[in-house]
Amino acid sequence: MNINLSHIQTTRVYKTKKISIDLPANPIRYYRHGWQSWSLTAWTDLSPLPPQKPTIFLPLQTDAVYAKENNPHGSWLGAVEFEDGNILLLGALATDTHVSLVENQLTGWSEAGEVEWFAAYGQEKIVFDEYVAQLGIRFGKTDKNHIPRVWCSWYSLYTAIDEKVLHTSFDMLGNLPFDVLQVDDGWQKDIGDWEANAKFPSGMQALAEKIKSTGRRAGLWLAPLLVAKSSQLYREHKDWLLRDEKGQLVSAGFNWGQDLYALDTTHPDVISWLVALMKLVRRWGFDYYKLDFLYAGALQGKRHKDMPREAAYRECLRYMREAMGAGSFFLTCGTPILPALGMCDAIRIGPDVSHEWENYRNETLLYNFATPGTKNAIRTVVHRLWLKPLVHIDPDVEYFESKENSLADEHKQQLQDLALICDFKATSDLPQWITTEEREKVRAFLIAETDATQLSRYVYKLDDRIVDFSSAVALPPKPTGIALLWGEFLGWLGNWKFVLRIIKMLDDRKLRKRVSRI
Repeated sequence: MNINLSHIQTTRVYKTKKISIDLPANPIRYYRHGWQSWSLTAWTDLSPLPPQKPTIFLPLQTDAVYAKENNPHGSWLGAVEFEDGNILLLGALATDTHVSLVENQLTGWSEAGEVEWFAAYGQEKIVFDEYVAQLGIRFGKTDKNHIPRVWCSWYSLYTAIDEKVLHTSFDMLGNLPFDVLQVDDGWQKDIGDWEANAKFPSGMQALAEKIKSTGRRAGLWLAPLLVAKSSQLYREHKDWLLRDEKGQLVSAGFNWGQDLYALDTTHPDVISWLVALMKLVRRWGFDYYKLDFLYAGALQGKRHKDMPREAAYRECLRYMREAMGAGSFFLTCGTPILPALGMCDAIRIGPDVSHEWENYRNETLLYNFATPGTKNAIRTVVHRLWLKPLVHIDPDVEYFESKENSLADEHKQQLQDLALICDFKATSDLPQWITTEEREKVRAFLIAETDATQLSRYVYKLDDRIVDFSSAVALPPKPTGIALLWGEFLGWLGNWKFVLRIIKMLDDRKLRKRVSRI
């Protein structure tokens, strides 16, 4: 279907497999919407972005199928901005869809046959609000009767958690008004083997009981759709794994120093296993689920049941959610965005934050904006705030402590302000490290009720304060000359697994030193 802008003024929803809209003038910017939580989402110029590096990370950071697309591209939606400030948005009202700017046309297509498309022209906020309304009708909205305030273990302890240090942390949080204490990565035997490891000799049920004894809900991190090569699940159930048309295992990326693979979520035995796992976690006493690396459920491959990849993933979310039981809270992370709408309570909408504002190697040389970093996180979160009417939007944690954190105060404040706008509050600061003054800042933040008003694309009014996120949204200049050559070399080097394992070994050593300072 080919239409022009004047047609859009009267008819805004179309049903077709492919749609192209002729542009009335040359646009100045394109809205790139990334595939999953960590994928870059931003208004950028129209020039092609260098493919992010190293390529070994493409499956776990972006939609690898379109990672080398030269035209400005987005998952499910795309928009162009014109000189007069108006935008034209083309957005699918279905999964398994994409939008690109191809010469003088905004073009959308579906991997799954004929679908509905929404198109609108006008002021940015009005256009996105109308798109949100249409998405809400088709995908559903989250019931927002309660927003938990969360403490999680990840950004202070990472995988170096154990039973003793968590018990001490839980006790030292005292009467800080957290609703959930969430245990993150590091408790499990392996990725795929979701049992307590030797660092938790009392088991997971005892850990949940310890959390609940403080008067809070117990939360747990899992990555149930991933399978590590070292796991017992990999050794015993290779027939459960997603394969390509040639019968080869589909890569889900590289992390934890090893190759990762994806479960075929349409396989009946996988469905039964996932349902049993969700029920087991609930029996342990955890009712706040943070499920991570969920992109694995939507990777391209040949499935047991022939159906579109994102539709298969959405169905997987449905039966896992039902297995969690009534009263559970379901946070999706590393998730393709649109397929998760209506299937969960909350969605992480940006990359991981970190103790760094930006990283020259990752962002300038490798041009990779899906990597952990506070500037990366703020950039993508700010560009996804339009999702707020549909679901709880999680911008990741906020920092308050200074003992083990090198972020400037202004950057900590930006994270805190963004959390107030999102209305989703979480921190990972260890009570062992925060001062009395910082502790009271945490308390004030958790109980604050803030009136947030958007004044322009990046400027908000929070009560009587003006907050501007413009300093975080621009991309660095594309590397040239020596920087380009150095980036190419680092990208090549980063594809060698032994190099990544050496980097992990060095990072683990730094982490052990960090934890020793508790």
